[in-house]
Amino acid sequence: MTLIETKRLQLREYTLRDAPFIYELMNSEGWLKYIGDRKIHTVKDAEAYIEKSYLPCYKDPGYGAFIVELKETGTPIGSCGLYKRKDLEHPDVGFAFLTEYTHKGYGFESAQAVMEYAKNTLNMTTILGFTVSYNTASIKLLEKLGLKRSGTYTFKDDPEELLLFST
Repeated sequence: MTLIETKRLQLREYTLRDAPFIYELMNSEGWLKYIGDRKIHTVKDAEAYIEKSYLPCYKDPGYGAFIVELKETGTPIGSCGLYKRKDLEHPDVGFAFLTEYTHKGYGFESAQAVMEYAKNTLNMTTILGFTVSYNTASIKLLEKLGLKRSGTYTFKDDPEELLLFST
């Protein structure tokens, strides 16, 4: 079921059928370099990850990550959505795309649509963003979305200090 549509993209909730795509995305060069190894070594691992990390979010808190597909073909090209972290008051916007679909405007197009969905449908006023300091493309994208640098943040389960952005 498509939740969000843009000129070129459709965003929908994950299902277990998306495991082969998640396996590919989470083992892509960009994901491993900028987000980190989630230990997804098989399609079965990807299924388990979807079941544990993505599917429950649609019920509580009522939003989460979306598969980003090309509207024309239905080809999955990335992931974009809102993430509610246990120890943070506000959700953050996150995005990742297969290498062959980067630098084509899909990240901004999908993230802007997610931000509008958060504001207009979910009535959210504050959205966060995180990225590593060496991911210049994500920094530019977060700033283009209207988020401003507001410091740094380190998650309990990951020692790497991240740049923190906020609306």
